[in-house]
Amino acid sequence: MSNAIDSEGSTDSHEAVLAGSWQAQLAKLPAQRWPKGALYVVATPIGNLADLSLRAAYALQLADVIAAEDTRATRVLLQAWGIHPPLISLHRHNEHSQLDGLLQRLANGERVALVSDAGSPAISDPGGHTVRAVRQAGHGVVALPGPSAVTTALMSLGATTDQHPGFCFLGFLPPKSAARLKQLRLYTSFDGTLVWFESPHRIRAMVGDLCAVFGSDREVSVCRELTKRFEQTVTLPLGECEQWMASEAFREQGEFVVLLPPAARESSDTEDDALSAPGVEAWMDALLANTSVRDAAKVMAQALGQPKDRCYALLLARSGR
Repeated sequence: MSNAIDSEGSTDSHEAVLAGSWQAQLAKLPAQRWPKGALYVVATPIGNLADLSLRAAYALQLADVIAAEDTRATRVLLQAWGIHPPLISLHRHNEHSQLDGLLQRLANGERVALVSDAGSPAISDPGGHTVRAVRQAGHGVVALPGPSAVTTALMSLGATTDQHPGFCFLGFLPPKSAARLKQLRLYTSFDGTLVWFESPHRIRAMVGDLCAVFGSDREVSVCRELTKRFEQTVTLPLGECEQWMASEAFREQGEFVVLLPPAARESSDTEDDALSAPGVEAWMDALLANTSVRDAAKVMAQALGQPKDRCYALLLARSGR
């Protein structure tokens, strides 16, 4: 019984500390720079409403008006946080027609916040045209970073490394198979992680086209409902993906992020010969004695004409780390 009481008391103590820290940070926000006549591009949660940052919440509260992709979705977020500025609709079908009124508001010195349904505006969401037009008109733009389905998926899978740091976000693929296949073939030699969004009614067809272009053995990661109650992430060969989806109806429901990491590369005989040649181990020891593993890998890769990731792996093992 005493352990339970101690545990509960400890939880209460942690909550009190957090509450005090939040209040301290909130107290500092008014002293920060909040220019009038500026567009505030605000990232909002992709599922979990608690992911809204304090700075984003303050900017939304401070705004004279919020331009939202879907006012119904945004109203749910604002009500959860007790924020009540007026809303106007700004989506991909009316972005151009709403622009004159928005620019006039900025000219009058209003603070205008721009939000999408979820995540970061202007990243595979409406807002890019608005941001450019606001800048061209000479008004300020303040970006408030935060939730993004792209970075959330990359983080959850460890999809990028020092050896393969690159990724390419391609938004939504074309809805028709012929156009999808044509676009996918442009990226067959990309040496990094490819990232797409996809809707539930097209996810199975998309995976089928990925399989046709990249092969059934290529691994793919499928993330659905990120940060939400039924979040799920799976990594499996493309050839098994359709069966996995068909085995449970709910696996085709929700919002999807699809990641295709670079294909595993087998060492060629030339690489093996170069890296196992006489004297290479002594040379590696000399490098490690005078520089870091990372810098040694750069030198070794350049000198031997070998992939840096293989050199790094060999040097790391050699260093005993």
